[in-house]
Amino acid sequence: MSLPISMRDPKSHRPAPAQTLSRAKARAETEKGTISIYFVRSVVDAVRARGLQAEPLLHEAGISLELLEVPQARVSPQHYSALWRRVIECLDDEFFGQDSRRMKSGSFALMVRSVVHCSNLRTGLERAARFLSVYLDDVLVEIGEAGDEAQLTLRQCPVTRPPLVFAHETLLVMVYGLACWLIGRRIPVLAAEFAYPRPPHSPEYAALFSSTLRFGQPLTQLLFDASLLDLPIVQSERTAKDFLRIAPENILLKYKNTQSLTARIRRRMRQRPDEIPELDTMAREMNTAPATLRRKLKAEGQSYQAIKDEVRRDLAITYLSSTDKSIGEIALELGFLEPSAFHRAFRKWAHTSPGAYRQAESTSKGTEPRRPRDPADR
Repeated sequence: MSLPISMRDPKSHRPAPAQTLSRAKARAETEKGTISIYFVRSVVDAVRARGLQAEPLLHEAGISLELLEVPQARVSPQHYSALWRRVIECLDDEFFGQDSRRMKSGSFALMVRSVVHCSNLRTGLERAARFLSVYLDDVLVEIGEAGDEAQLTLRQCPVTRPPLVFAHETLLVMVYGLACWLIGRRIPVLAAEFAYPRPPHSPEYAALFSSTLRFGQPLTQLLFDASLLDLPIVQSERTAKDFLRIAPENILLKYKNTQSLTARIRRRMRQRPDEIPELDTMAREMNTAPATLRRKLKAEGQSYQAIKDEVRRDLAITYLSSTDKSIGEIALELGFLEPSAFHRAFRKWAHTSPGAYRQAESTSKGTEPRRPRDPADR
């Protein structure tokens, strides 16, 4: 998910290090998934809207400019977080110009250091909403209850203005991530509603929020169990320092929807990507019928083949950008019998060849391109 704000404490600022992961760490990073190029483009658009050059910021973050033109492209969480931070520093706006008022750097850190002193989640979110009403003019955050259901709502001001999709995504992820961190656990979202039509990148929302998504609604809001509002806040000024130091990566990824059927299947596939079972076998392992598995996945807006492709795609991107594995080795590790089959699949996912993707990654990071060890690497 994801979606942006400079959540770093200015006192803890450090330049983002180049991404050089060991093979073991690269495997761990694939558990976090990848970030849609849509969110990269949204951040870049915010920079260009100010009449500034985005190319140097992309280069510093290790993201190839060419990837912006590939709708299916993905980037690693580290690359996206690095871009997020650099853009905030450039604009001095933690809301990326999505509001008529600038949310200056350090605003989020100030809010976090205040809400940790609240007694429970309800008072913490209410205080955060008051902070945001001071910082922003065009979108209000409201916390409400209706029976046993709580609502985290975004209200557009004035209501006649069409909602800015990226602004709603940014604010929703920021406040939801903060809420989860405050009580030290993921808040299960019963349903997520959005005051705009379904965007092309809406599948990202299922991982960020909930498998129950509704678009074209009167308001943008997350619905969750109201009893969670009474949970005590378990954070402190000391833990806030660490939280701010590693944001936004922890907010974008740590509290993703991990309990859905899609997430459970994805975890099983990642354990042995070279031996991903057929749907019937997976259904037996999960003690359910194949037809039931298909029906439940369809209810979450997914298919078994789509999940399989996403897992292989994310692993491939991580290996190409973060390890020295040859393309032939990557193909075998992902269960492809021939490198040519992997080439065809990767072109379908990213609209470029594995070798060209790795070359673009190396160029954007200013490193020497890896020399091919076999023809499959070209």
